[in-house]
Amino acid sequence: MNLLAPFINGPIAHRTLHDVKSGIPENSWEGLEEAISRGCAIEIDLQLSRDGIPVVFHDYKLNRVTNEIGFISDRRASELEKIVLKGGRKGIPRFDAFMSYIAGRVPVLIELKDQDGTLGDSPSVFESAVCKILENYTGPVAIMSFNPFMIERCAKLSPNIPRGLITEVFKQDEWPNISKLRCDKLTKISDYFTAGATFISHDHMDLKSDEVDRLKKAGATILCWTVRTQNEDIEARKIADSVTFENYLPDGF
Repeated sequence: MNLLAPFINGPIAHRTLHDVKSGIPENSWEGLEEAISRGCAIEIDLQLSRDGIPVVFHDYKLNRVTNEIGFISDRRASELEKIVLKGGRKGIPRFDAFMSYIAGRVPVLIELKDQDGTLGDSPSVFESAVCKILENYTGPVAIMSFNPFMIERCAKLSPNIPRGLITEVFKQDEWPNISKLRCDKLTKISDYFTAGATFISHDHMDLKSDEVDRLKKAGATILCWTVRTQNEDIEARKIADSVTFENYLPDGF
């Protein structure tokens, strides 16, 4: 399933349309409201709670964006909903509630965070839980991950939902739990076709790579992450079909 036009026709707000200085944390209800009010597509991150419920949250630990400590996977979803995000007024959103509220009003690009720490092929209830929630969703939505195995499983569970890989130059010092051989393979985006992907979201600083050029010529949609200025936006769009942005408002918003 190819990425739908709504993701290509406009930019995508990174971790919702957030601005913590204005009381709008990342991956938040407030960031969602801001995006809906402007008609802006959003990218969100999903983690899994202790009781197997997907929640909208980027990190594995709570301390950066909340006043709590510890791993998000150690808390039940009902507990996480009560943990207020720094700079905001509301708790960590449950994914099912988030999607029910959106109800197709803005496109949603969903990143599934790797759960085994190695981008490996470990069995997980995560993909099943996410795809179950999206089973009857009718708005523009797409799923992506750094982990090709997770995307391959999503392809089997939800073949009608567009799927992509998040890609970059995988450096072993930044991915210490992954072998150099695996890092090299991921850098070459070798799993693109076996994972059933139809798009990539690539590091905007590396868009001129041979790997991106090869996939673009093969018909892949090219998104990129994360541009933070209008000048970076203009440069990225020379290659990318759309951009994921933060810290500025693109033209038209």
